[in-house]
Amino acid sequence: MAQLHQSIVCLRISGDDLVPDEITKLLGASPTLSYRKGDIVRKNAKHVRIAKFGFWSLSASDREPEDMDGKIHEILSKLTDDLAVWRSITKRYEADLCCGLFMRVSNEGLSISAASLEALGVRGIELGLDIYGGDEDED
Repeated sequence: MAQLHQSIVCLRISGDDLVPDEITKLLGASPTLSYRKGDIVRKNAKHVRIAKFGFWSLSASDREPEDMDGKIHEILSKLTDDLAVWRSITKRYEADLCCGLFMRVSNEGLSISAASLEALGVRGIELGLDIYGGDEDED
């Protein structure tokens, strides 16, 4: 099995009454992206919307080929290890690790270590995987 071509990983925390500055203070790191419910969110000059909920996210740096364990470690190492803080956050808000997985060809794969899975689990972070297929015509 060939290693997955690329992955994009970010921790996302969201909730109706989420205040990004509070999450930043609790976790001890600044987000890559954040907004409060009701804020104007600009994706680009043409795409503007009003936020329907509060949002805080932290992205890992891009790497090819994928390095899920490295990206999980990169994100979590910037944040508090205090599990009581994590429990308070995940009790109030949705928290997930959003992973985009990109194959160059079919039959690429990846493994996620037990240590990474445990680190996510004890913090109450759900793992979400979006998988994008490769070009079947490549050999």
